Amino acid sequence: MSIGHTLLGLLEAGPRHGYDLKRAFDERFGQDRPLHYGQVYSTMSRLLKNGLVEVDGVESGGGPERKRYAITDAGITDVERWLAQPEKPEPYLQSTLYTKVVLALLTGRSAAELLDGQRAEHLRLMRVLTDRKRRGDLADQLICDHALFHLEADLRWLELTAARLDELASEVRA
Repeated sequence: MSIGHTLLGLLEAGPRHGYDLKRAFDERFGQDRPLHYGQVYSTMSRLLKNGLVEVDGVESGGGPERKRYAITDAGITDVERWLAQPEKPEPYLQSTLYTKVVLALLTGRSAAELLDGQRAEHLRLMRVLTDRKRRGDLADQLICDHALFHLEADLRWLELTAARLDELASEVRA
């Protein structure tokens, strides 16, 4: 996810302070990985330097000065361009899991046990996400569905690999 583009998109609703941007980001997108304040302010500094935001006002109070940021026309254009560009699908052609299976076979360890352990971990996470989806709002349901569909694809791969493990072992050890 592009944090800069996400913050720019949030600014399209109107000027905000860094604290407000962090809170809005965390509410919409950061349930599992909230932003750190330093990340917000370093990103805003970069966006300011690149002319994508401007300081709309500065407030001083009991603490440090609070800058209110507003998106510029260049920032709006940048968000439009980013939204219009399709994301590159992740083909997972070099997966850590595949590497572990091959190394287990090469070193005489049980690749079947590795696959069984991974299957159990995938199923555990699927139960957690299914429970979260059941209790969540629409945004949480969609996020969980996305993760669940990926986990289902991984499970299919685990089953296929387990079924072809002897054949893979022969090729790997040849």
